[in-house]
Amino acid sequence: MELAGMYKATQNAQQLLNLFREKAWPIVFIQHIAMRANATFFISGTFGAEIHEAVKPQKNETVIIKNYPNSFRETGLNEYLQSMNISELVICGSMIHMCIDTTTRAAKDLGYSSKLISDACATRDLVYNNQVVKAADVQLAYMAALNGSFAEVITTAQFLNDLI
Repeated sequence: MELAGMYKATQNAQQLLNLFREKAWPIVFIQHIAMRANATFFISGTFGAEIHEAVKPQKNETVIIKNYPNSFRETGLNEYLQSMNISELVICGSMIHMCIDTTTRAAKDLGYSSKLISDACATRDLVYNNQVVKAADVQLAYMAALNGSFAEVITTAQFLNDLI
């Protein structure tokens, strides 16, 4: 499942991880494992289901397995965040049009305040009605839809600068 802009998104996610590790802020990795019988990717035990080496969790960091686009659905994510008294989230990853969108909306429904880091996310071209919607347009549309109502959508640089 090749995504457009994944290399740059990974570099930006690395910056965020480094900052969070430096400040000893909680980090939660969400790993998608497909459970559908006809799944073609995110299959348990395959390379495609592994968290990328560039953003691999360290031994003391939490990894939550999910089986649906919504990271809160049938996982312990909400309970974990509540147990840590976490009410503000920083969200990044892939795929914008599935997991990032669904999780960001669910976070809002559950009362979390979220910052969505637009350039630490990636997506792919989509096809609808025999028309290709380019990944850049998919990303722009989703970020525009999520901004304000569901999250504060900002770049990695904006997030880092806000801390200074």
